[in-house]
Amino acid sequence: RNSQEARPIASITKVMTAMLFLEQRPDLSSDVVISGADVRRASTTYLRRGERVSVRDLVHLALVASDNAAARALARVSKWGTRRFVSRMNAKAAELGLLKTKFTGPSGLDEGNVSSAADVSRLIAEAGQLPQVAGIMRKRSYRITTNRRSRDIRNTNRLLDTSLDVVAGKTGYIDEAGYCLATLVRLDEERPVAVVVLGAGSSSRRFTETRRLLDWLSDEARSLLMSAAE
Repeated sequence: RNSQEARPIASITKVMTAMLFLEQRPDLSSDVVISGADVRRASTTYLRRGERVSVRDLVHLALVASDNAAARALARVSKWGTRRFVSRMNAKAAELGLLKTKFTGPSGLDEGNVSSAADVSRLIAEAGQLPQVAGIMRKRSYRITTNRRSRDIRNTNRLLDTSLDVVAGKTGYIDEAGYCLATLVRLDEERPVAVVVLGAGSSSRRFTETRRLLDWLSDEARSLLMSAAE
C-alpha cells in the first residue's frame, strides 16, 4: 500500500493525546473523577463512572492498556477542554509536518482519526524522543489504583515480550482500521527504526508482519555493510 495513503489509525491516536497532554507539564499526582461521558461506549476501559484516579494512572492506562475512557478523561481535564484539545492535536500534527493526519477525538475510537504510514512513523519517532512518553510505552505492565480498587494492566504491545529492543510502540484496532501497530525499534547501535503496520487482518499478524519487516531491514543492513567492506 501507498505509505502516504490516509486511513483510520484507531488507538495510535493516543500517542498524540499523551504527548500533547504531558507537554502541559501537568501535576501527575492530581486526581480526576471519571464522568459518564468518559466511559460511554468506550469499548476498552478499566474505569467506571464516579471512580477517582490519578492523572499518572490515566496516562498509563491510555498508553499501556489503550484505555479509551482514560484518553477521553485526559482531554477533558486538560487546560483546553475536550474540543480545544482535539484542535490542539491537529495543530501539533501540522507543526510536526504530518500532512495526511487528522484527529476528531482523543481516543481513536472514531474512524475520523486518520493518518498515513509515513506520518505515523514520524509520530512514533517523535514520541520516542520524549523519555516520559517512551518510558511509559515500554512498560510491560503497570498497577493502577483508584479510590475503589487496585489492578494490574498489561501492555497491548506483544513485541515487549520478545528480544527486540523496543524504544516506543502503540497498538490500535477498530473495525474500520483493522489491526495496527506503530513501533520504534533499535537495531544494533544504529538510530532507532520506525515500523508501521496499518490494517492487518488479525492481532497476531501485525506483530509477525513487524518482525518480518525488521528481519528484512537487518538483512539489508548486513548486506550493505558487507558490500561496503569488499
